[in-house]
Amino acid sequence: MMDAVVFDTLLLALEDWAVPLPGSGPILVLNAEPGPWLMQLPKDQLVCRTSFKPSHDALKAAGLSVLAVDSVNLPDAMLTIVVPPRQRDQARALYARALLAAPEGGYVLASLPNNLGGKTGEKQLAEIAGEAASLSKHKCRAFWTYKVDAVVNHPLAEEWIEQDAIREIEPGLFSRPGLFSWDRVDPGSELLADSVPEQTKGIGADLGGGYGFLSREILTNCPKVERMDLYEAEYRAIACIHETLAPFEGRFTAHWADVLTSLPKSAYDFIVMNPPFHTGRTDNSALGRSFIRAAAQALKPGGTLWLVANRHLPYEAQLAACFKQSEMLEDEAGYKIIRAERPKRQK
Repeated sequence: MMDAVVFDTLLLALEDWAVPLPGSGPILVLNAEPGPWLMQLPKDQLVCRTSFKPSHDALKAAGLSVLAVDSVNLPDAMLTIVVPPRQRDQARALYARALLAAPEGGYVLASLPNNLGGKTGEKQLAEIAGEAASLSKHKCRAFWTYKVDAVVNHPLAEEWIEQDAIREIEPGLFSRPGLFSWDRVDPGSELLADSVPEQTKGIGADLGGGYGFLSREILTNCPKVERMDLYEAEYRAIACIHETLAPFEGRFTAHWADVLTSLPKSAYDFIVMNPPFHTGRTDNSALGRSFIRAAAQALKPGGTLWLVANRHLPYEAQLAACFKQSEMLEDEAGYKIIRAERPKRQK
């Protein structure tokens, strides 16, 4: 999630009328994040789109208009606000989609911290739009352009959109920019996959399934596993999961879901996970601890959790609170592999 000062800076561009706020018609917000900043804009004009399930649910709960996650066509909007994702190719594609969808004279506005690419974002937007302007405040940069179709670099914009597409990053493994460790297998996940024994059996879940690497390894090497259910909050990963796990049709399901709210109770014989410990750009080890609590509730009484985490992350106390037994199996290259068994039932 972006810091509040990023949105404060973005709103300055509107308050100063450097970017005009439309008096009617939709105000489109791409990669939308919920928060007080949105409530400072005309609620009845806002149309949001996000591929991140917790944000999607929070925006709908706030009563905002939210586009279907798989929507292709964007509404004509004289103002499109882009909340830039962290990964370069994904961000450039989002600028390109916003600009190409905008009507003639429509504005595209974004903001980033200076130390996380504010100047670069402005330069990228100018590359496809012809020019861009900006203001700086709170160590952040708001930047914008308005569409003049005759000067839009359409071939470059289309190239950036294409660079955001699903691709095969190694034989049989499909990913796309912006996903966790999107262009290479994460060493921690690889270590975890090697630690799950071949005799593992039953129905398993992969929490934060990404593009399907862990589940692929388990379905390949553990013949007694009946099915893997993958839960992933980022919708952009779901199509990658289906491509990666296509050879295992009938032995997996993929769910666009918030792990913290959507898991069935006492359903799984085992769970594997490499839990996230960032919220956007901010470290948040509490998120990993929440994953552990959710896993304990989703496991059967005799179930097992297999977990990989960076060595420094403080998960042991949470594991002790949620499981009757836990053991660190590996401590290698900055990662720890932990097996926890027999979840405690929370009163």
